[in-house]
Amino acid sequence: MIKRKAKFYNNCIYHIFNKSIANFNIFTSGSNCERFIQTIAFYNNPENKISYSKYLRDYKNKGDSLNIFENNNQYVKVICYCLMPDHYHFLIRVNHYKNIYRFIDTIETSYTRYFNLKYKRKGPLWQSSYRSIKIKNNEQLLHVSRYIHLNPTTAKLVDKPERWEYSSYKLFINNDDFLQSIKEISINDKTIYKKFVEDNIDYQIKLKIIKKFLID
Repeated sequence: MIKRKAKFYNNCIYHIFNKSIANFNIFTSGSNCERFIQTIAFYNNPENKISYSKYLRDYKNKGDSLNIFENNNQYVKVICYCLMPDHYHFLIRVNHYKNIYRFIDTIETSYTRYFNLKYKRKGPLWQSSYRSIKIKNNEQLLHVSRYIHLNPTTAKLVDKPERWEYSSYKLFINNDDFLQSIKEISINDKTIYKKFVEDNIDYQIKLKIIKKFLID
């Protein structure tokens, strides 16, 4: 078992992310993205003691959809997320720190089984163990949420972040009630949050280009 340097603590916020092996595109279809999001929502509930695949096979009613932002004694509270073709980002607040390692490992393992079965492949799907960064203050929290939501525009997959289907950004800018329910984000007005994020689009793209030149 891989030992992780990171430690999790209750009521603390973390940026969790991981990348596919060899930059393989694992989130390029709506069905795959929805499966990953629903997998997270399912395993985030301590009352679910069976596998997600068994739940789908034996218990799920047609039309049922799990809410990734549910926060009724869940292991974590999801603050925001973005799925990119070859990686994912989540900003979470920890509720039950002792279960986090198993929770994230189970999500990744479950999705690997689903993906390998669907595409008739074998082997690992993730480049390495997921990484986590503890958020230390409100300023960092705001900037990380913006960074996560701007990933699709930084990668030039879309020209505006709200055009990317596989992130929480549209919820943030279209629904004041939802944004106000994410109390960890200090900006609770959708218009102000949208300006805060989109005023930084060009800078984040330029920063990525600069980093690429430095690496190359």
